[in-house]
Amino acid sequence: MKGSAWILSVGNELLIGRVVNTNAAWLAQRLTLLGYAVRRIVVVPDVEEEIAGAFRDALGSADVVVSTGGLGPTPDDVTNFALAKALGRPAEVNAEALRMVEEKYARRGYPMTPEREKMAVMPRGARPLPNPVGTAPGILVEEGSKIVVCLPGVPSEMEAIFLEHVEPLLRSRGPPHFYAERVVRVKGVPESDVAPVVKKALKLSELVYVKSHPRGFEVDAPVLEIHVYGGSEKPGEAESEVERVAAFVAEEIRRSFPEKAQVELR
Repeated sequence: MKGSAWILSVGNELLIGRVVNTNAAWLAQRLTLLGYAVRRIVVVPDVEEEIAGAFRDALGSADVVVSTGGLGPTPDDVTNFALAKALGRPAEVNAEALRMVEEKYARRGYPMTPEREKMAVMPRGARPLPNPVGTAPGILVEEGSKIVVCLPGVPSEMEAIFLEHVEPLLRSRGPPHFYAERVVRVKGVPESDVAPVVKKALKLSELVYVKSHPRGFEVDAPVLEIHVYGGSEKPGEAESEVERVAAFVAEEIRRSFPEKAQVELR
């Protein structure tokens, strides 16, 4: 693994259940594929001090911190100020970011206002990340060996900035990472009965993790998806190890429950 990562999701709408946190799931998958171990997904309200506290906690533990939300023009968008507070840096208008924002509005014939200028405020020393879909730039800060990235909460904007600017940077840090996964789908056997097989499989390889996910009912109609996944810096190693462990899981379940288990390796 290249290092650890935290994802910070900012927004009251997430905490009251009005919006499903799809951003965090998408980012967790991308970071995992890049070779980073996602250790926390934290959701915080639109409160500057609480956001700053979450950034401090993340920077104390993670190599990469990615936040979403709170970069817009409204009064509750305070992620940029919170990050500056957490880093102990002044929050100031970034000239490059201001140019990006001004150009976006000028093309539509809108004048600049204090609210629009606010989207160009960043911690001193930050680098603005162009937003090809929306208006608010992303924010990139390097704090020693750590990287902090702040992205908009709108999924299309968040994904576009991450794919165009953040992913290439993270991919370039550290050795290349190769990821592989397989799914063993099991019908007819309760998860509790399969647990000993999973326990054995976890001991087969230090590169591979095995996790069962119930998809049916434990007693009445048990259906399981057993996720086998892992990564390595060596080409082909993760794929062969995942394949070996997944094959063991499938065969061990068939052998242990010959009359009940319907096993499919995907």
